[in-house]
Amino acid sequence: MKNNLHVFLGATVADAAARPLHWVYNQKKLNSYIKGRKDFSFLKKNKSPFYNIKTGKVSGYNEIGQVMFETLLESHDNIDQRFKKNIMKNFGPGSIYWKNLGLRSKYRKVKDWRGIIKGPWIHQNVIETIKNIKLKKKITGGTKVNESDGFCASLPYFLYGFDFKSIEKIISLVTVSKISRKYALAKFHLIDLALKGAKNPINEFIKKFRKNSNFKIIINDITKIKKFKSKSHSAIVKKLGMACSYPGTFNSSIHAILNSSNYKKAILKTIKAGGCNCSRANFIGAYFAALEGFGTIPKSWIKKTYPAKKILDQK
Repeated sequence: MKNNLHVFLGATVADAAARPLHWVYNQKKLNSYIKGRKDFSFLKKNKSPFYNIKTGKVSGYNEIGQVMFETLLESHDNIDQRFKKNIMKNFGPGSIYWKNLGLRSKYRKVKDWRGIIKGPWIHQNVIETIKNIKLKKKITGGTKVNESDGFCASLPYFLYGFDFKSIEKIISLVTVSKISRKYALAKFHLIDLALKGAKNPINEFIKKFRKNSNFKIIINDITKIKKFKSKSHSAIVKKLGMACSYPGTFNSSIHAILNSSNYKKAILKTIKAGGCNCSRANFIGAYFAALEGFGTIPKSWIKKTYPAKKILDQK
C-alpha cells in the first residue's frame, strides 16, 4: 500500500478486533466471555464495562490516528494547525465524545455508572489537549497520564515519511509526558526497523540504541521480558501491566510480540490478556504489519473493520 499504510491498517484492524473486550480487567469474567471460542475477535456483543460502541468501530486510541489520517488526506500544509482543528471537530464540544464526557460527570455518583455510557469514550490526554487548544496554549499536549495517545496520533504521520524530530512535535500536540514521548519513539524505531527489512527488529533495536541513554530503561526492560518468553502471556501481562500506562502497556506488548509467530496469534493473545488491550493492539498490529506485510492481516478481520475501507482506498 502507498506510504506503508498497511501498517496503519494493521493497527486499525487490531484495535477494532479487541474493542468489544476493551478494559475488561476481571480475568474470570473475560474468560467466561470467550469460553469455547478459538477466535474471539470482534465479539458481536460489547463486554467493555466502561462504554459501548458498535463492533467494528475503533477505540479512542485508534480514533485519534484516524483524525490525523484525515488531516493528511486533506493536505500536507499546516498539518499541526489543521490537526488541532480536526481534534476539536471530532472530539470537542458538539461531538459525541464530549457529550459522553458530560454524562460521565453526571453519573459518577451512580453505583454502576460505568455501564451507562452509550457511545465512545474520550481519553484524558485528548480532554487536556482540547482544553489547551481552547486556551490557545502553544503547547497543547496532556500532562496527567503516560499513555499511548501520542503514538496512535502520530502513526499515519510517521508512515508518510516525516523525520523523527517532526514526529516528536506531533506527539507533543497530544501528550507532553516525557515517558509517553520516549516510549512512542521507541515503538516508531521498532516499526521503522521492521519496514527496513530487519529479521528481528527487537534485537536490532537493542544493538542500535544500546548506548543511547534515552532508551536505557526500555532496553533493560526488553532484556528482562525475554526471560519470560516461555511464560503464559496473560499471566505475564498481569505482572508487567494490564493498564493503559507506560511502561506496562509497552512491556506487555513486547511479550506478545516475542511470544507470537504472526499477527493473528499476537492479537488474540493480547485480547485474551484483558485490561487495556486496545492500546497494546495498536502497536502490536502495526508492528506485525510492518514486519510481515499487508497479507498478514486476516482478510475476514479487515472486512469487519469500519475505518478499513478509507485506508484501503489509498492503494
